[in-house]
Amino acid sequence: MGKYSQLADLVLKGDQPQVEQVTRQLLEAGEDPLQIINEGLIAGITEVGVRFKEGELFVPEMMRSAKAMKAGIEILKPAIAGSDIPSAGKVVMGTVKGDLHDIGKNLVIMMLESSGFAVVDLGIDVPVEKFIAAVQEHRPQIVGMSALLTTTMPVMKQVIDALSRENLRENVKVLVGGAPVSAEFAREIGADGYAPDAASAAELCKQMVG
Repeated sequence: MGKYSQLADLVLKGDQPQVEQVTRQLLEAGEDPLQIINEGLIAGITEVGVRFKEGELFVPEMMRSAKAMKAGIEILKPAIAGSDIPSAGKVVMGTVKGDLHDIGKNLVIMMLESSGFAVVDLGIDVPVEKFIAAVQEHRPQIVGMSALLTTTMPVMKQVIDALSRENLRENVKVLVGGAPVSAEFAREIGADGYAPDAASAAELCKQMVG
């Protein structure tokens, strides 16, 4: 097994101590830190996303892998200071007004960050105005909204309508998700995409900015 594929495999296994050890060894051996990230850490978490989507891995395994990958990134950060960490894009993410659930949102954020996205987490119970202000301030390529209650789903359309009123809609893609949300609902409210799970959300975001 190659040096980078070994690291990717350790991320897949969620073995944080070994990920940290091998990352340090590669760095001390003079390997390019950006190559360690791309061909080791990101390659590993990408495979995690694929297996999660196929039902071979579940949320606890995915969370362990993401934690292991982040630990490796932290070790490499000092070595890449001044360099551009590969960025896939920027996403503003929040659970809509009236909804206090954040597990699904946090999983999506974890997968997005692991996939190289910069994420602005607006938290839970986010009003329409806060989404708009965040888009104006951060200029993301994507706005992600989560809802776990049917009663809060209409807020997603309110955010999309507000983006249009503020002439921001053409500049951002809108992704929605959550247990009661469906692809049909996403189309009805004018969203650009719907993701049934965290791995799919990360994959869809890559397609949206690609």
